[in-house]
Amino acid sequence: MLDGILIGLSTAFSLSNLLMVIGGCLIGTFIGMLPGLGPMSIISIMIPVAISIGDPSAALILLAGVYYGAIFGGSTSSILINAPGVASTVATSFDGYPLARQGKAGKALTVAAISSFCGGSIGAILLMIFAPALASVALLFHSAEYFALMVVGLSAIAAFAGTGQVVKALLMTVLGLIMATVGEGALFNMPRFTMGIMDLQSGFGFITLAMAMFALPEALYLVLDPSRSRTEGGNSEIKDLRISKAEAKSIAPVIGRQSIQGFLVGVLPGAGATIASFLGYAVERNIAPKEEQAQFGKGAIKGLAAPESANNAACTGSFVPLLTLGIPGSGTTAILLGALIALNVSPGPRLMVDEPQIFWAVIISMYVGNLILLILNLPLIPYIAKVLAVPRNYLIPFIFFFTLMGAYIGQNNATELLILVGLGVCATVLRFADYPLAPLLIGFILGSMLEDNFSRSMQLYDGLGFLMERPMTIGLLGFAMILVILPGYRARRARLRQAGVADGD
Repeated sequence: MLDGILIGLSTAFSLSNLLMVIGGCLIGTFIGMLPGLGPMSIISIMIPVAISIGDPSAALILLAGVYYGAIFGGSTSSILINAPGVASTVATSFDGYPLARQGKAGKALTVAAISSFCGGSIGAILLMIFAPALASVALLFHSAEYFALMVVGLSAIAAFAGTGQVVKALLMTVLGLIMATVGEGALFNMPRFTMGIMDLQSGFGFITLAMAMFALPEALYLVLDPSRSRTEGGNSEIKDLRISKAEAKSIAPVIGRQSIQGFLVGVLPGAGATIASFLGYAVERNIAPKEEQAQFGKGAIKGLAAPESANNAACTGSFVPLLTLGIPGSGTTAILLGALIALNVSPGPRLMVDEPQIFWAVIISMYVGNLILLILNLPLIPYIAKVLAVPRNYLIPFIFFFTLMGAYIGQNNATELLILVGLGVCATVLRFADYPLAPLLIGFILGSMLEDNFSRSMQLYDGLGFLMERPMTIGLLGFAMILVILPGYRARRARLRQAGVADGD
């Protein structure tokens, strides 16, 4: 391994490859900031450029830089205008945007940048040490385990609900699961619930739904409530990038835990950064002290650090199955796999032996890339945060423009704009009725993966026997039950404690 690392260092630190890292990070960060233009879009565009380079190491370093640069930059639009254009940054908006509304946009962007850097760096170190061993662990996960993992994700819905909103969150989750069934199913290749609309044959687009749930209601909310100020804390704190010692001390263990958890989730083919970010947020909210739990969703620093650490670590972890098994862990890594094949590189168990300069150079360039992203982004934060200083009569059309543009680019279909407006109006009504919108999007994202793995498991085991067939499936389902029961148990214990104090008085 030491020989491989030395080869990777010499390859990654060559001038041409360093330029590739910097170029990839810059392109990815800029694209990540634009709602609707995720890493899949830009990597698809960059593949011809990468192939024309000729050197597989340099090409993959460039594409990898674009990938984690886009994830790194994707938090910006989530924090500033509540428009998560990438699935893995949806959880970032839960506390990032409220912080921006309080006039702490600079601090929010700083926390996001530091958390992203730490998550990506820890992920790169873990990838370097444990990649071969983790590849064998990833092979243990079959469709039944992935189904159970999706159930774990859905069972954490209570973490995204405010006080007294668990029932509403459950209803919104069910609505999201129903919306995920629109289009062609996993078991039968036939359209369902499309109402004869051809454009719904492939289902609702994620970008459209994300914009309809977050960005469009925010713009409409500003229009319908003119008395609402742009920021609750004024603009004086926009340039305040400092994090106090107490805040740094509180988020340090969060970043450490979620970097490791996010990396392990990213290792699993098909899981990816989206599930890692949701699970990270849910876990931190559930283990937080009761007085801190109430702050989640209202601008909690921990609620911002957790998903940002987890999704960047998961991006790094997704390279484990890609490089060691040749199995793409997400849509983006599937595109990267196609790029590798086009460059005549065969990812798999032999890659580390046959092409060590590619394997180790990519891993080392990830750490270098995260350092470059931090150096590039921290000085720009005061200028990026000035988006909030734009007068509201300009900011609202700006949000509308990027929302409509993101939805159209996502599907390249004008009908998507009508769907966006319809869903956006419904989401605005639900928001006024105090229904949490995040559970709907979570149910939609996990719903299709849940159905796919459930269908495959049913076919492989000829029925529901797969639920009790494998110990890992039973363990994950048991963990899901704990996540469901724990919030109610903690609430009941708190009520009993209060009753005991009242009796003592």
